[in-house]
Amino acid sequence: MVRLSLAGIAGVALLLSLIGAEARAENLEKITFLTPAPSTLPAFAAAQIAKGKGYFQAEGLDVEIMTGKGGADVAKQIGAGNADAGYIVGDAPILVRSNGVPVKLVALFGGGGFSFLVAREDSGITSPADLKGKTVGVMTFEDTATYYTLLGAIASVGLKRSDVDIQAMGPTATWQSVATGKAPACSCVADWITLIRATGTKIRVIRYDELFPAVSQGIGVSDRSIKERPKMVQGLVRAILKGAEEMRSNPDQAAEDFVKFVPDWKGKEAGVKATLHAYASLVYVGQKKFGEVDGARLGKLQDFYLEQKVIKAKTPVDELYTNQFVK
Repeated sequence: MVRLSLAGIAGVALLLSLIGAEARAENLEKITFLTPAPSTLPAFAAAQIAKGKGYFQAEGLDVEIMTGKGGADVAKQIGAGNADAGYIVGDAPILVRSNGVPVKLVALFGGGGFSFLVAREDSGITSPADLKGKTVGVMTFEDTATYYTLLGAIASVGLKRSDVDIQAMGPTATWQSVATGKAPACSCVADWITLIRATGTKIRVIRYDELFPAVSQGIGVSDRSIKERPKMVQGLVRAILKGAEEMRSNPDQAAEDFVKFVPDWKGKEAGVKATLHAYASLVYVGQKKFGEVDGARLGKLQDFYLEQKVIKAKTPVDELYTNQFVK
């Protein structure tokens, strides 16, 4: 009869737990999740928190978060099957489905607009009408959050694309151009507002959602995934919404968690907290049920884009989104 010492029993238990963890990891469904800008930005804290706190794993998912090239590009990559899901601004399906890209919105984080027109106080810019002939920075011309939303804003005051000097500057130079005075304004997300203010630059923030039916950021997946992989979509939505709810209900704690999982922000906790407070108070608000898409608002936004010639054709609104995974 073989007798094991306490140390031996502990060693066997450890070995079995490691084998079990390895087996569980092998059983996780691997998926690629894209972000439209650097995945380490606080804008994407919900996904980073979901990954860091094991919410994806609890749903049977092994999620790799990767950076795309703007919201429209993320939508195209998802539609082409090169990625399983990703962050998109809610207007992305309006912009790409009319071109044959089969992407739907399956969750939306808040009822506020995701981005803002940010102008230096010394620029004299108080509304989009004042942008005529002026330089405005955006991330890329494929980015729904900064570029297409800016097009909607200038169209709301009767300006054309050619009336404004819109320049694609990338995720860093866009906000830095305003901080340094190289550009009087940018189309910016809340993350960049915090960074500009941290330099001591005085700015004016103009909400896009007060000019036209601008929408927030959400999760996009393909029609095929909704049909063939509903369990994956449900788990992904549930995990990220859990992280987003933490951002909304306790931004200070969410900021601390985010910095722990994304150490690039170590030493910059105050800025991260300010950014997450901005999301909690300006973006993640105004929904009857957090995460649900307002189809009527999306329809009004599509009508506005068609009227202003941002798009050439409409898509049936019920093909743009589904709320079946927001539970």
